[in-house]
Amino acid sequence: MKFTSTIILSSLLSGVSAFVPVARPTVATSSLAATGVDDKTEVREYFNTEGFNRWNKIYSDSDEVNSVQLDIRTGHDQTIQKILNWVQDDGDISGKSVCDCGCGVGSLAIPLAQMGAKISASDISDSMANEAARRAKEMGLEAKFYTSDLESVSGKYDTVTCVDVAIHYPTDKMAEMVGHLCSLAEDRVIISFAPKTWYYSFLKKVGELFPGPSKTTRAYLHEEEVVRNALKKAGFEVAREEMTGTNFYFSRLLEAKRV
Repeated sequence: MKFTSTIILSSLLSGVSAFVPVARPTVATSSLAATGVDDKTEVREYFNTEGFNRWNKIYSDSDEVNSVQLDIRTGHDQTIQKILNWVQDDGDISGKSVCDCGCGVGSLAIPLAQMGAKISASDISDSMANEAARRAKEMGLEAKFYTSDLESVSGKYDTVTCVDVAIHYPTDKMAEMVGHLCSLAEDRVIISFAPKTWYYSFLKKVGELFPGPSKTTRAYLHEEEVVRNALKKAGFEVAREEMTGTNFYFSRLLEAKRV
C-alpha cells in the first residue's frame, strides 16, 4: 500500500474521473461517511481487492496502464529515488534497521534491502504485503514483510519511513501518526504527504464534484506546519526536504533527525 500522497488530475480526454487527491480516484467524503465505514476499514478493503489490482500494475513495469497512471508511476518513482539518493549520499545504510510503514509492494523497502538494510516492512493490506514479500523472495533478498496497520507497528529502528501513506489520515489524526512514527525511530524519520495549499485544495474540491465510477478511498491534504510541529514535538528536526510534482502527482518529502 504505497499510498501515494498526491493530488491527481485524472480527468483527461480519456474520461478518467476529474481532479482527485492521491494517485487513486476518490469519491466524495459525505457519501462514504454515510455508510459508517471508517477510514482504516475502507483502506484495508480497497487495497485487498480492486485497489491492489490497480496499484500493483502502477507499481510495476506493466504496460496495462493509462497515461495518467503512467504519470503517477513516474512521480512516485521520483520520490523513491530521492530517498535512495539521500541514503546513498550518507553511505551508511548497510546493516542498519529500517521500518517501512505502509510498504505497498515494496517500492522502497526492496531497494533498501538491496543496499544492505535490515528491513521490517508492513502494510494494512494482506495483498500488498504478500506481493512485496513475493518480489523480494524472487530477487533473493532477506526482508520481513507483514500485515499491520500503522498504529500497531512496534519496536525500535534506526530509520522509519512512511511514504505516500498520510493521504489516508484525517487532519486531526496526522500529528498523532507522526508522533507514533517518531517513537519507533532511533535516528531519523522520512515521511511524505500531500501538502495542503490553496491550489491543491482547489483541485481536491473539483475532484469531489466529479467522483469517479469506482469506489475508492477518502483522501486528506495536510498543512506542512502541522507535520513539522509534530516532528519537533517528538524531538526531531527536519534535515532535508524535497518536493515532487508531475502532471498528476504531488508529494512533499521530509527527512527529520532526532536532536
